[in-house]
Order: sequence, then C-alpha cells, then structure tokens
Amino acid sequence: MAEDQEIPGAEQVRGEKASMQEGKGISSPLALHAQELKSAREYIGIAKVDGPLLFIKKTHSIGYRELVECVDATGVVRLGMVLETSTDMVVVQVFEGTASLTLPETRLRFKGEPHKLGVSEKMLGRVFNGLGRPIDGGPAPRAEHDLNVNGKPINPTARAYPRDFIQTGISVIDGMNTLIRGQKLPIFSGNGLPHNELAAQIARQSKIRGEESEFAVVFAAMGVKHDVANYFIRSFEESGVSDKVALFLSLADDPSIERLITPRSALTLAEFLAFEKNMHVLVILTDMANYCESLREISTIRGEIPSRKGYPGYLYSDLAELYERSGMLKSSSGSITQLPILTMPNDDISHPIPDLTGYITEGQIVFEREMHARGIYPPVAGLPSLSRLMKDGIGKGMTREDHPHLASQLFAAYSYVKDVRNLASVIGEEELAPLDNQYLEFGRVFEEKFITQKRDQERTIEETLDLGWEALRLLPAEELTRLTEEEIDTYYGA
Repeated sequence: MAEDQEIPGAEQVRGEKASMQEGKGISSPLALHAQELKSAREYIGIAKVDGPLLFIKKTHSIGYRELVECVDATGVVRLGMVLETSTDMVVVQVFEGTASLTLPETRLRFKGEPHKLGVSEKMLGRVFNGLGRPIDGGPAPRAEHDLNVNGKPINPTARAYPRDFIQTGISVIDGMNTLIRGQKLPIFSGNGLPHNELAAQIARQSKIRGEESEFAVVFAAMGVKHDVANYFIRSFEESGVSDKVALFLSLADDPSIERLITPRSALTLAEFLAFEKNMHVLVILTDMANYCESLREISTIRGEIPSRKGYPGYLYSDLAELYERSGMLKSSSGSITQLPILTMPNDDISHPIPDLTGYITEGQIVFEREMHARGIYPPVAGLPSLSRLMKDGIGKGMTREDHPHLASQLFAAYSYVKDVRNLASVIGEEELAPLDNQYLEFGRVFEEKFITQKRDQERTIEETLDLGWEALRLLPAEELTRLTEEEIDTYYGA
C-alpha cells in the first residue's frame, strides 16, 4: 500500500452512510456495505496495534468493558474487551493475542454488552480455558444463564456474616488458621514451595461438617505450566472428586492478557452455583502474582504512571474487585469461599501484591522456606499466619466449644519456642534452663506431629485437637496461661 493511501476505517464507513441519509442517491456496493456495518456496529481498519491492545479512532459511543469481536483477514474471530473509551480513541484488549491482525483489514464488532459466560451446573467435572471455552475435548455445556463475567456489586446489608467452619483436613489450618465458610483467606508462598500440592489437597478434602449440603470447587490457574495443569487434573481424577470440580486453566504459553479474564470467569460460575443452586463453593485462584504481572504489562503499554514497583495505581481496587466476590447472602443458603494463592517475589511479604492482598482479605497463610528445607509439609509459618474470622467459628454450638483457647495457647507457646531457638543459637542448648529445654521439645513435637502430615492425609478436627493437647502436655501446667482451669482439668491430664 502506498504511504499516502488512507487506511479504511470507522470514519470512512460512517461517512458513506451519512451521504446516503442526506439523499444523494449513492447506491454503490461500498455504500450498501457501509449501511450494514453501521447497523452491526462493525468497523474496518484500526489505527494502531501495540502488544495485546488495538487502537481505533472515531467510533460511536462505546461502553467501558464492552465485548468486542476482532476478525482478521482470514475470518478468524477472537474476543476482546474495551479497556478505554473516549470521543477520539477506543482501546481494545484482545484476550487471544493480536498475531495476524493487520491495520487495514482487521474488523471490530462492538457487541453493545459486556463479556458474558454461559453457566450451568454441568460445568462441574469439566476443564475450560480462561474465557470459559472447554478444552477437555467435550462439547460446551448447555448454558442455563448468560452472566456478566464482571459480576454485580453485593449490597453489604445483604451479606450474612461468616461463622461456619470448613474442615480442610490439614491440622495447621483447621487448628490454628481456621477457614470459615464465606471467608477469603490467601496463601502467601514462594517459588519452589509446595503451594500447588496444598491447593490440590484442600480442594480434595474440604467439606462442611454437620450439614447435608452440596460442596463444589471452582479452580482457576493463571500462567501455570503444562505439568502443573496436568498435576491438578490428575490429582482430582485419582481422588474421585473431579465431578465436583470445574477447572479454568490459562497456561503459561497462552496470551498473558487471558489471565485477566480467567478469575472473573471462575467467579462467575461460582456465583451461579452458590446463589442460584445454593451450593457451598470453594474458589481457588493460583497464581495471583501472574495475574498482577499481566495487569502491570497492560498498564505499561498504555503509558500509565506507575505506582509501587511499576504496578498500576489501581492494583488495590482491581484485586478488591475479585476478592470481594466471595461471601454469603441472607437470601441464599449457598456461599463462596476464596483461597487465593500468590508467590511472593523474593519471599518479600511487603511486596505490593501480598501487601495489598492482606489489606483486603481476612488473614493469610504464610509459607516459610526454612521449614520447607527441613522437610516439613505443609511449611506454614505459625506466627505470621492468621485467620481473622477464626474466633467467630469457635464457641458454643460450634466445632470446638470445649476448646476455645487451645489455638491461642499453641500460638503463645510456639512464639516462645522461636525466642528460645534464637537464644540457643548464641549460647548453645546445653546452657539453656530446664524450662527452655522443655519448650524446645514442645517445638519439635509440635512441628513433627501437629504441623507435619502427608500430602494425602486427612485429619478430622477432633484428631487435630488431640494432637494439639499432646504437644501442650510437654509443658508444665503453670505455663499454660491462655487456658482456663476447666480446660486444663479436663484435657491436660487426659
């Protein structure tokens, strides 16, 4: 094409249609085609391609996050979403990459509605890509509803307060960082740590005790490798729970922009199952660090002023938009519980991703690399981990009404163990007082018997509490200052 030849675009198509409306009698094929394009809101030609972004000038009024179909010269259709809109320019992010899209021949069809996902209970037991398309070789399930993947804001007054205990079968979580139905409790991990194994184990073992209710897992993986994706699929199939799990996989070799829609697709299905089918849904999102990297990539291409470590200033609100889609409604018996997993860059808990996540969520489970090096699984650090809603699931009529202070005492004793170990590293264990040596023995038993368990081992809450008391019996009764006399009399000497 000659340099001075104008690329066909939205402005030209609309101009032909305007001439017809003015009664000039233009009836050429180009004019007729322009009329069809106008009614379909389709435009030929784009002004610029930059990574996963398309720029088009002078369109009609376009809505933010409006769904767009991008058609290349061969007729291949890929989905996109309006990222920015103004009177002069519209920016579209393409989920499936911009390869083969040329400036003069690319067609954009603005659908006039946001991206929607066809949801159905039949999606359980299936594997989908980040956009919700099946990738397991089966046909697409027949949709019961087409729902906006961006969700709907939940009125805070319509929420029910989370109080019901979810048993994961993992002692360090059930006993000390209890997961509550409707809670959002992230896992802060690092590269090389077994967060994938723990996520799969939680998905396999989680259940609501004392209720005859349906439990489902919606699993969204972003930027994971093929072997990791195969591990999750194989793990669910071998344990026989795959029919209650829906997987959304955006693999490492998929366009990174697809990761931005993956958690939204997963949460849209979760909302349908929870609030339409009254199911208890556990949503596992991994790895949120990959999601944030994609967000930073788009922000950089758009030329936005960066915030901390190059992430956009709206990182907090974007994460909150995802995390706040969990909870319970007074009008429904279902619930959505979120377990986001993120790998902290350089194990830095003050990094913007874990830092902002901790502000939004109700606690965190933190992995410790030193514990992993000693062969402890799961390597959950006792002191920086917490569940802010744990206290609301303990008490009269709940799972541990006779052990309300056990977790607090375990935290306090284990905290002193850390101090004693630091002292021993300076003066040596042989110089420690007898009581300090008792605490060292408590720490060893607590880590080896209470925290450590096999990757396929499931413990009931009763077994977890018994292990906690077994460790505390290594300490003198007068050291158990967080327990009541009644608790000590009943369980300490048992």
